[in-house]
Amino acid sequence: MTHCYCGSGQEFDACCGPILTGTEPAATAEALMRARYSAFVTKQAEFLHESLHPEYRNDHDVAATRRWAERSQWLGLKILDVKAGRPEDDEGTVEFIATYKDHDLVKPHHEISSFRKLDGNWYFVDGELVPPVTEVRSQPKVGRNDPCPCGSGKKYKKCCGR
Repeated sequence: MTHCYCGSGQEFDACCGPILTGTEPAATAEALMRARYSAFVTKQAEFLHESLHPEYRNDHDVAATRRWAERSQWLGLKILDVKAGRPEDDEGTVEFIATYKDHDLVKPHHEISSFRKLDGNWYFVDGELVPPVTEVRSQPKVGRNDPCPCGSGKKYKKCCGR
């Protein structure tokens, strides 16, 4: 048995597998999000298209989605937040980070995805990318030839900057 690609800790056949094959619908928005991630891992672009809300399919490029899935090595999914999206809800959001490797570069895809239920089935509506947080340095940058801030009296490059 294989653990599910979505990181739930469950077996694939008990988690995303039945959703991907269509034998079971996703019970929650999070379950659909996890199945969509597993579809990227298993390169099932058609599932990604079919799980897209029908009102938003007209400009979806299945071939481009397939190319992205195939050229990337999917490394993991981390669910950060879930709002609504339970079986009794009609809408929900899932914030996640999907990490993948593309051209030897590891990239995080941080998104807040919206989901909506139609005729009892959950669908992906759209996603809003979350920009990376810019870190602001609280202290001035130490140059290579500046005195080392540790107080040794040596240049930074000969001391702590090694």
